[in-house]
This record gives sequence, structure tokens and C-alpha cells, in this order.
Amino acid sequence: MNFSKIYALGLRHLYLIMNSFPRLLDLIYWPTVQIFLWGFISKFFTLSSEYYSNTVGVILTAAILYDFLFRASISFNMMFLEEIWSRNFTNLFIAPIKIKEIIAALTLTAILRTLIGLVPAVLIAIPLFGVSVLKLGIPLIFLLISLYLFGVTLGLLVTSGLLRYGPSFENIAWASLFFLAPLGCIYYPIEILPVSLQIIAKSLPLVHIFEEMRSILINNAVSYTNIFKSISISIVYFVFGIIIFYISYFGAKKRGTLMNMGE
Repeated sequence: MNFSKIYALGLRHLYLIMNSFPRLLDLIYWPTVQIFLWGFISKFFTLSSEYYSNTVGVILTAAILYDFLFRASISFNMMFLEEIWSRNFTNLFIAPIKIKEIIAALTLTAILRTLIGLVPAVLIAIPLFGVSVLKLGIPLIFLLISLYLFGVTLGLLVTSGLLRYGPSFENIAWASLFFLAPLGCIYYPIEILPVSLQIIAKSLPLVHIFEEMRSILINNAVSYTNIFKSISISIVYFVFGIIIFYISYFGAKKRGTLMNMGE
């Protein structure tokens, strides 16, 4: 693996972001709106809910973590779509760049796009609502790693669909996380789901991540078993996503559709 090629690919996308005010604004705008929206909603819940002793803190922290997952996935997808929209897709695969280098570059650059958008929103939440994700302590690092791996996995699956079906598949990029959100138990405990859905939900890392988050904030108890389980499941999905990406790429190469991508 050539790290200079990975750096060059990542740098190209960073130049696009830093030299385009609309792109930069888009990255910051949506997470900030999310923080305001869920901050005021959770404040309202505080007045009418007895489930959480700290409704604002629990719900807003969940919203921040979920937005981190969403931004990681969308950032990966958007960089891939940028190649299609700019008609650079064919050049990307003609160049002496390996698939694993493309995946590595997109994966590493996606975290920078994610942080550019999310850090300002997180900082706003501290003075405005008195909520800081740093209250989760050391476990926060592992929860973010698990979320990031799963977010990139969703990005890999969506880009695999783009390779297989073309740009018409891009709408799935926006819908994928909304489809999984009800099973992720982001804002409520897993017991709310029917038993049949609980079985499916436990196969996702999201349940273990957000259950652990609530356990830390409500009970001040940390279970590294849950954290390890969430990371392990995320790694399995990540490997699966890479395999699907390779299958889609070689399938598109065999059919000759790579040359028509973006047309």
C-alpha cells in the first residue's frame, strides 16, 4: 500500500472542502441545527418525563453520537460521489491506484470531514445546554471508534451500490441510516422494541453503543464487555463492507460500466 497515494487522494478532497465555502458551511450547518433542535426538544421532555433524571444530557448526547455516525457515513459517500459528479471517476480507476488505497484514503479523510462538521456543534452544546460528550470519559473513545467503523461500513455498502447500479443509487446514501435508526435504539432502551426486533437489533453495534452510553450517564456504570462487543461487531461489518465493495468493483469492471459512470 502506497501511503503517498493515499495522502494525495485525501489531500484532493481536503482542498475541495477548504476552498469551497458552501461545502464548508454545509458540513457545519446540519450538525449545529441538530444540536439546537434536539437540545430544545429534550429540554421540553425534561418537564414531562420521569424516565431520565437528566433528559437533556442523555438525549442530546445520543443525538451527538448519532450525528457522528451519520456524518462519517455521509462523508464517505459524498467524497465518492464527488468523483462521479466531477467526471473524475474514470480517471481515478485508470490511474495506478489500488482499490485498497482508495478505500484507505476515503476512510481516513472522512474522519476529518466528520470532525469539521461536528466539533463546532459539540462546542455550542456546552454553554447553551450544559451538555458535554466528554462526560462519558475514556469509554467515549471506544464508542466513537465503533460508530466510525460502522459509519464507514455503511458508506462502503452505498458506494458498492453506486458501482453496481450507477448514480441512481445515490438516494440510498441518505436513506440508509434512517432505515437503521429505529433498530439502533438511539433515544430509547431496547426493551421498547418487540422481542422479534430485539434479536435483529442486537446484531447491530448501535444498540450496544447507545445502551452503554445511557448506562454511563444514568447509572455511572461502565461495561467494557458491551464496548468490546460493539467494536467487534463493527469490525465484522467493516470487513464485510470491504468484501462487497471489491465484488461490486470487479463486477462493474467485467460489465464495462466503470467507463460510463457519471455520464
